[in-house]
Formats: sequence, C-alpha cells, structure tokens
Amino acid sequence: MSGQLWRHRDFLLLWSGESISNVGNAISLIVLPLIAVVSLHATGFEVGALSAAEWVPWLLVGLPAGVWVDRSRRRLLMIGCDLARAALLASIPIVAAVGTLTLAQLYAVAFGVGLATVVFQVAYQAYLPTIVAATDLPEANAKLQGTEAVARVAGPGLGGLFVQLFRAPYAVIADVISYLVSAMALVSVRAREPRPEPTGRQLRTEIVEGARFVSRDPLLRVMTIAPAVTNFFFVGFEAIAVLFLVRAVHLRPASVGLLMGVTAIGSVVGAVLARSLGERFGTARALMFGIALSSPFALLIPLTTRGAGLAFFVVGQFVLFLGILVYNVTISAFRQAYCPPQLLGRVVASMRFVLFGTMPLGALVGGGLADAVGLRGATWLLLCGNLLGAVILVASPLRGMRDLPHSPASLPGVAPSAAHT
Repeated sequence: MSGQLWRHRDFLLLWSGESISNVGNAISLIVLPLIAVVSLHATGFEVGALSAAEWVPWLLVGLPAGVWVDRSRRRLLMIGCDLARAALLASIPIVAAVGTLTLAQLYAVAFGVGLATVVFQVAYQAYLPTIVAATDLPEANAKLQGTEAVARVAGPGLGGLFVQLFRAPYAVIADVISYLVSAMALVSVRAREPRPEPTGRQLRTEIVEGARFVSRDPLLRVMTIAPAVTNFFFVGFEAIAVLFLVRAVHLRPASVGLLMGVTAIGSVVGAVLARSLGERFGTARALMFGIALSSPFALLIPLTTRGAGLAFFVVGQFVLFLGILVYNVTISAFRQAYCPPQLLGRVVASMRFVLFGTMPLGALVGGGLADAVGLRGATWLLLCGNLLGAVILVASPLRGMRDLPHSPASLPGVAPSAAHT
C-alpha cells in the first residue's frame, strides 16, 4: 500500500501544505520566547505564561471544538484557521516596526493562535480518514508526523539564525507565509466532504457523548491520563528550555536554535521507526516504548553545560523526542481506525482537552519554579516528574498486550454498548 500515497493527489497537497506550515511553526516555537527573553527581557514566569497562553484555549474550547468539527466540513474549518493564524502573527512585526511591541501583545497573539490551532488540529485528525483509506492510515500518519519532525530539526536553527540576522519580531514572518501556503494547499484539494447531517441535539449532549466514549474505554482512558501527566511536566520544562540554555548554559540565540534542531532529529527517527516497530514487536509494545522506555533519558538534560556537556542535552532530548514520535504515530493511526467516524472529532477533542489542558498549568509551574529554585533546579524537578506518565502506562492493561485492537468490540472484557452510549 505504501506506493499508493505517493500517487494520491489530495494527500500530497495536504502533506506538502502541512510540511511547509510545520517549518514555520518550528521557527515560531523558538522565536516567540526569544522575543520575550532577548527583546522584552522577560522573567522565567513571564516566559512560562507565554507558553501557557498558547495552551489555555484547549481548556476553554477543546470540548466544543469536537462538536463543531463533527457538525462542519472539516477542510473549510482548517482553511479558516490557517488564515486566522497568519493574520495574528503578522501583527507582531507590524507593531514592532513602530516600536510598541509588548508582552501583552505576545500573550494575545499566542492565545489567538492557540484558539485557531485547537480547531485546526481536531479537524485535521478527523479529516485525514476522509481522504485516505483505513489501510493507509499508519503510513499517512507516519509521513505527516515525520515531516513535522523534520521541520523541528530545521525550524529552530532557522529561527535562532533569523533572530540574530533580522531581530526577533521579524522572524515570525516565515510562519505567516507558511500558514498562507497551507491554506492554498487545502483550497486545491479536490475531494469534497458530504455535508454533515444535522443532529438536532444540544451542544452539551454531543460533548458528553464523546467524553463518555473516552472515559468508558480502558485503552483510550489510559492513553489520555498517562500522556497528560507527562505533558504537564515536560511542557513545564519546554516553557523554560530557551531560558535555561540562554541564562544557565550561556548560549547565544543561534546556538540555542542549532541545539534544539539537532535534538529534534530524534523526532525524525521516531517517525521513521514507528510503523516498523509496531509491525515487528506489536503496536501496544511500540506505544509502551514511546513513553515508558524513553522518558528516563530526559534526566540527562539537567546535567547540560557548555562544551562537551552539551552532549547531555543532545542525547536526553534526542531519545525523548524519538519516543514521543513513536507514541504519537502509533496512537493517531489506532484512534482513527478504532473510533466510529461520526464520533472521531469529539473523541480527539475529549482526549486533547485533557492531554493539552494540563499544559498551560505545567508551563506556569515551570516558569514559577525557575524563579523560585533556579533554572537548573526547576529542570531537575520537572523532568523527574515527567517519569510519572511512564509509571501509569506500565501499570495499565497495555502492559500485557502485543497489539492494539481494531475496535472496542475486539477488546476483551469491554461490551460495545458500554463504549458507544
């Protein structure tokens, strides 16, 4: 089946648009905190709050977004989200040009981009099965997340370089262009979704239906709780990672970007290996590897120093990113095949409401810890806490499984009616 996607016009358009957009995203991932640190002299807590602003929308609209996606044509929603994100980010260099850029505007832009991203990501996960056959979903997810991983390699290095060459506020123009390219690619997709049938039900009823499906299914439940715990601690570290490298390790912006790009190669390797690991050892075991076996390597990161000591950061983050991508590719294909299509948007939204809902709090805690106990001490505390997600996963029903089931009905001990009511 692998050759079919290379001749699949609509998938190639979606893939190419997303790939370019992901490079822009990766640039902004490092540029926004560098704007705060280098241009606006932000504290640790202020940098953490900037990261939190981007994730708070998952708590505010994460659940209703699933209903909106299931009630709408997903491609049109995605186009609108791309255009909104481009417009919001374009405001940063415009305001910077007249010398009035503030942290308040950075927070507002991060929050607005976060809102559009919530809807886009839920729609994107639910849209893929409408243009790709079920048998090709593992490969499609591996390709999409693989190029996202490649973008994480190139983006931070480019972002750090752009900050030194053009000043931080103007480096986000690359992300603005990338969102416009993504929108154009989606406009060019030929396949048209059928208009969703109106349900006549209340928003709350449909939200509860999706949340109940997740909460009653033992696999989806643990796949939500374990990474949610991991996200809390790891995003707490990510929120202060740039600050840690600039002020504790004493690296220049270009070096920070290069280092982040090198470690992101782990994501590329994880995306490449995910499908073969699942086929050889079993999809459930690949999922376990994704968190349980890779998380301990993160404990190398707090040992980072200049010179040869940078190897601790490279190895720790490389292996951690590799595991994250193996997990993400495996769970995306599993969820798209496992869940009823009419519920998929709400299932994705319900899981991500919890998964990403822990992130803003984690980012605030990370920033607060950096100010309270220092950057290195905060890094130790957060990455030790990151191991709790692995403990939860090891204690779950996944521990004794080789492969993930294809439907709730094929999961021993789970009645289909219990998961679908």
